[in-house]
Amino acid sequence: MSDSLRTRLIDVGVDLVTTEGAHALTLREIARRAGVSHGAPRRYFPTHLELLSAIARRGFTELAARGSRAIEEIGPGTAAPRERIAALGRVYLDFALANRGMHELMFRHDLLESNRLGLREASLPVFDLLVDLVGQARPDTDARLVAGALLANLYGIAQLWTWGSLQLTTGADDFAPLLRTALDAHLGPEER
Repeated sequence: MSDSLRTRLIDVGVDLVTTEGAHALTLREIARRAGVSHGAPRRYFPTHLELLSAIARRGFTELAARGSRAIEEIGPGTAAPRERIAALGRVYLDFALANRGMHELMFRHDLLESNRLGLREASLPVFDLLVDLVGQARPDTDARLVAGALLANLYGIAQLWTWGSLQLTTGADDFAPLLRTALDAHLGPEER
């Protein structure tokens, strides 16, 4: 099997998870859409977890690229750490809400735990960037713990927003006020 077929299988999986959700990612369906026999993916991805990990890895790579671009656009050297964290939070929430299936796949415990194809390491660049920025904004704290709590809060906002729960309970029609509140909770109130 060539690298181009490997790439095509991943591309098909990314498209499938984007259009139909993580539940649709079966080996048979990916093979069918790639135009190969249902056994062909196993020659390159011996387990289903490895193919799913390759697909999820694309999600982490895309999220990291979007986060880096957003921070560069606001001027990483001139913007305050909180402003950069807010930009990263917006990127995360936009990504999670626009790519619900991919977001779900990326944070599947079994995939991260198995660490197939270095998935855990692929998940770290965005988190490491967040830790660095939290350390700049809150040097008085354990930045890894605060960043972890903030990431959990963002994940929860994304999931509850997807389900419509936050719109119902808060009356918000945009996640921006929730993001500001999460930043205040984890970083302290914004100085005005």
